[in-house]
Amino acid sequence: MKITSKTEALNIVETSYLASLSSLLWVALYYLPIGGALLRLILPLPMILLHLRRGSKIALEGLLIQFLLLFIIMGPVRGTLFLFPYGILAFWLGWCWFKEKSWKLSLTGGVVIGTLGFLLRVIALSTLVGDNLWVLITRASYGLIEKFIGLFNLPLYPSILSIQFGAILLIIFQEIVYVLTVHVVAYCLFPRFKLTIPDPPRLLNSLVDFNN
Repeated sequence: MKITSKTEALNIVETSYLASLSSLLWVALYYLPIGGALLRLILPLPMILLHLRRGSKIALEGLLIQFLLLFIIMGPVRGTLFLFPYGILAFWLGWCWFKEKSWKLSLTGGVVIGTLGFLLRVIALSTLVGDNLWVLITRASYGLIEKFIGLFNLPLYPSILSIQFGAILLIIFQEIVYVLTVHVVAYCLFPRFKLTIPDPPRLLNSLVDFNN
């Protein structure tokens, strides 16, 4: 392939570099016993950065390169898990911010992608380890419901349906916090790279005031 312009060269270099960086972060998140919360937070940022700098076509190429790298390094199951939700979430947020969509749209879509991705990971990892990991989530849900009932001395006993519903609410709440935090970090960090994302709604202005 003959490179005919500086733009083409930059597209190739940035795509390769940022896809490799994001792949390295995923490998570190999967295998290192420390720093998981921080790695999860910054994991989508390289591909979002690529999307904002080079557009949707280059971002898709970067996502494909990253998928192939992880598929080779980690195998078909662990490598593919990156896409659910981090890879798809990174592309979604990058697209929303590249098109200057509102936080309401990017947050809502991000939470849906994150929730579905979490459920897919539970299914895949349960198959991989030969154990039902959903039980761990329902136990956490049962514990919270039991504490809530005990706190208010309610004459109730949690049903199976309420426990399952509580588990889903826990996942959704976790994804809301995660996706919102990614928004705030990107809003504060990307101006340093001469990139901007849409301003947050007034309700969330207090979360990003420290950037001013």
